[in-house]
Formats: sequence, structure tokens, C-alpha cells
Amino acid sequence: MKNTFGNNISVTVFGESHGPAIGCVLDGLPAGIEIDMDYIDHFLTLRRPAGKISTARVEKDPVIFLSGVYGGKTTGTAITIVIENGDTHSADYEDMKNIARPGHADYTAYAKYGESRDARGGGHFSGRITAAVVAAGAIIRYALEKKGIKIGSHIKELHGAYDREFDDISSDIDALNGKVFAVLDDSKEEKMVREIEKAKADGDSVGGIIEGAIAGLPAGVGEPWFDSLESMMAHALFAVPAVKGVEFGAGFAFADMYGSEANDAFRIEDGKVVTETNNNGGINGGISNGMPVVFRCAVKPTPTIFKEQNTVDFEKMENTTISPRGRHDPSIVHRARVVIDSVAAIAVADLLAQRYGYEYLR
Repeated sequence: MKNTFGNNISVTVFGESHGPAIGCVLDGLPAGIEIDMDYIDHFLTLRRPAGKISTARVEKDPVIFLSGVYGGKTTGTAITIVIENGDTHSADYEDMKNIARPGHADYTAYAKYGESRDARGGGHFSGRITAAVVAAGAIIRYALEKKGIKIGSHIKELHGAYDREFDDISSDIDALNGKVFAVLDDSKEEKMVREIEKAKADGDSVGGIIEGAIAGLPAGVGEPWFDSLESMMAHALFAVPAVKGVEFGAGFAFADMYGSEANDAFRIEDGKVVTETNNNGGINGGISNGMPVVFRCAVKPTPTIFKEQNTVDFEKMENTTISPRGRHDPSIVHRARVVIDSVAAIAVADLLAQRYGYEYLR
């Protein structure tokens, strides 16, 4: 099992949903980066359950640094982050450990790891692991902001409810990063919340689309072909549980365009090269062009629903049904968006270190 992402700045995740703790090792950061605990906790708060539209499992997420931090700054060595688990109900899963919950990784985990896997709450495949990723991402995001690079996202769509487009991306990002339920048009929040509540009342769940943006990224970041900016970001984004689609700029809408519509015309503005449109999402040839990097992620509905479903007992090799119980989100879209922001930050920081060197984020 490989649990590491990144070449120059890397993150290795560890832990299980119902184990004693989860965490990660963040390696490759230079010494001297400030660790702002309030900043880290703010982003962890955005990932925590948000009342009746989220799971009843509430973890306090106290971040413990075992290494790599001293006197409130990074030391330049590997940063080990541990977040203890507390609110676990492992008994909910005991009689379901050999039942494949539709949409979950239960069967594939069994196919790969057999009886040695931890089946409680999804084990290592649980979205619980993302708390550590958010903590690591917050450290990097704080350093990126000092360089004038901002990352943020909003819920573009949730089960037929749509938010407006980005306008002034930098200021929009500032506003979004202060919201638990992140939409650009506040009037859309109520409709989205109603859709989640409706699904919950029916024992079902809903998904959506998260649109993210990176403002202030300089031109020239990314490598051609396999380490392109799109490739590395997509690699990280698809690691987020429930993300099943990624696109950049106009994305799949390019299929309905002429080249004359799709191309982004260049011009000089205030002594800088800019484009008149941003259909390519700030990326040409896998390398940033200085315009905002815009991307979208499709997040599937939470697979655990409170409806009877057909499935199998893969130990007995028998057909069966399942009526899940436990504590689950009727939608994870509003919680997933800070995770998406975090892995985007990690991918971008890795490429920035490759482009400008180890000390860039100091």
C-alpha cells in the first residue's frame, strides 16, 4: 500500500476511521514557516459536520505535532501530524464486515487485503482521513498566501441548485474561505440546504460540483506531459474520497465550441501578459500562464443511504440485502470542498518547489 503524494513536497497519510488516531507526515518544507494554529483550526472547522445536514459523528480534531515544529515554526525536517479519534461507534459495523456496502470500498478492500483489512467505518478508505490532509494543507496554504497565492472554492451545483460564477476571483476566495457552507450567492445556500434536508428525510443522499480557483500563481509552473499542472492536480484531486470527475477551465464544454470560441486571446495589460478569456483555466501545455487556475470536481452522493439495497456477502459468496445503520452525511459536498482546496494547495506547492527550489515557501 502506497500512501504518499508529491515529489519535492510530499504528504503520507496514515490511520483508520475507528483507530486510535489518524495523521500524516508532511515532508520537504523548508525551516522557518510559521505554524498558525488558529489558521489550521479554522480550516478543520470547515471540514467538520455542519449540524443537521451532516453526520452526527463530531470529532474535536486536536492537532498534535510529533516532529518538525519547534517554537511555532517548521524546523525543516519531516512534520508528523496526529489527530486523535474519539467519537467512534465500532459496534455498528461488526456484523457487516463481510457485506459489500454499495458505493463503498468494502469489497475492493477485501479483494486487495483480505481478512487483514480494518472494516470499521471504512477503515483507511474513510473520509475521516481527510482531516489530517486539511491540517497539512493549511500549513501550506498559509505559506502560499504569504507569496500572494490564494486557493478557494464554492459549491457550483448541488442536486439542481446552482451558484453564480466567480467574479473577482481573489476577493471571492477571501469571502469563501470564511464560510462553512461556501457559495458565492448567499441566496443559493437555502435552496441547497433544502435539497440536502429533503434527501435526508427520504433516507437518501445527494452529490454536487465543487468549483475551485487558484489566484496569484505565476506563469511557468508545471512540467510538460506527465508532471503537468493538470496532471499533478488531477492526481491529488482524485485521491479525495467521492471525487469522480475533474475538469479544468471550460472542461467538457470544449466539445460544443469552435476553436475561435475556445481560444483565449492574449494581450498586454499593465505590463503583464494576460488572456481576454480563461477557457483553458490558466493552463497551457500543462504549465500555468498567470491567469487564475479554475477547476471543477464532481462529488458523488454519499454512498451510505438509509434504504434497503441489493448486495453480497463476499465471505459466504451469497446474495443479500443491506439496510445500513450508523451515522452518515446526507451530503458531503460542503465538507469536501476544504479537502479539495487542501490537496490542490499540496499539488501546487510541490510544483512550485520543483520550479523555484526548496526554499521557495520560506
